Amino acid sequence: MTQPLRPGRRGLAALATASLLLPAAACTSSAPRADTIRIGLLVSLTGTYTTVGQDMQRGFRLYLDTHDKKLGGRTVDLVVADEGDGPATAVPAAQKLLERDRVVAVTGLVGGATVDKVQTLTTQRRIPLLGANARPAFGPVAGKPRDLAYTWHTSYNSDEPGIAIAEHVKAQVGDGAVYAIGPNYQGGWDELRGFTDTFTKLGGRLANPDGKTLFTPFPATENFLPYLNKAAESEPKAVYTFYAGGASVAFVKQYRQSDLRSVPLYAAGFLTEGPVLSAQGAAATGIRNVLNYSPTLANAANQDFVAAWSAAGHPGQPTTYAMASYDAAAVLDRALSAVDGQVTGEKLNAAIGQVGRVVSPRGDWQFHPREHRPVQRWYLREVKPDGPVLSNMVVQDLTTLPAN
Repeated sequence: MTQPLRPGRRGLAALATASLLLPAAACTSSAPRADTIRIGLLVSLTGTYTTVGQDMQRGFRLYLDTHDKKLGGRTVDLVVADEGDGPATAVPAAQKLLERDRVVAVTGLVGGATVDKVQTLTTQRRIPLLGANARPAFGPVAGKPRDLAYTWHTSYNSDEPGIAIAEHVKAQVGDGAVYAIGPNYQGGWDELRGFTDTFTKLGGRLANPDGKTLFTPFPATENFLPYLNKAAESEPKAVYTFYAGGASVAFVKQYRQSDLRSVPLYAAGFLTEGPVLSAQGAAATGIRNVLNYSPTLANAANQDFVAAWSAAGHPGQPTTYAMASYDAAAVLDRALSAVDGQVTGEKLNAAIGQVGRVVSPRGDWQFHPREHRPVQRWYLREVKPDGPVLSNMVVQDLTTLPAN
């Protein structure tokens, strides 16, 4: 029987002075030293989702620093590359990681559109991609199922937050209509589709005049007031949305200034996740949202994780971005422990498939056998005061996804 994977607790005292957000490693040779393995961390270092990329890097480095900077007993040479705002930046960065840096695995990836392109490259080279943020619901290619043999995620499919919260929203609004709004790019399409498809199947009705989600230009939209005031004309019983990063700050503040200010706002949890919540301030209070993690979860693994985060001197509370990247390092740690001799992409990928149950800050989870994403719980959260700060407090469990 596979033993549960659980993070260790070593090295917390040293973390208070550790600098975890270091520049990308300088690579002067075509291959790592014999006593090291090279891992590629591809995250947004620039662009709209820089704060998300920073937290993902913090989470991965936090695991390394509490495990003697080793995974599976091997010293790690972590090569950090910039995903930017999408494939135009991410694809050449991924090619460098694979071709010049010769990494044995790629992790990170903020955006679903990036995952869609990069997973083609990693699959061709038989290098495992262990994504730690959004991924699209991969459709068939040329009529054939997508090859996901080398594609894994410690996060979620991008449509899952909306699927998880739809039944709760339907129960709250009854026969009332919900207005759906989000950003016009792959992540926005996936996030809103998950909600609207599930909500309407449950008998829910969209307040949008054409019965379709309103998508705002991405990343250009900074003034949401015209869209919000127009939405108010449909007199919705509630609003559902997805925004993240800098756009979420503008959206939340302007929502409270708009004609929708008294209408309940529901969202994928990224709207109020991490540093953006501090920037939103009181305007975020009362927003109900859905996510696979909250720093207020009362389990031992989360208590250890939050303590390590605080000891490292990181700002605020740990986020789902940091948690999923931390879990990616934990999965690699366990998988690499099972690899004998020289580490190759093929060996490492096979070992990832045998990791089994993961004891995580979010609660226990394991990979879906076909889709290679977590089977995990989703939580309803509400932004409330937690002592002197605002926090995404867990209200209740919603569901476990994927269901089968």
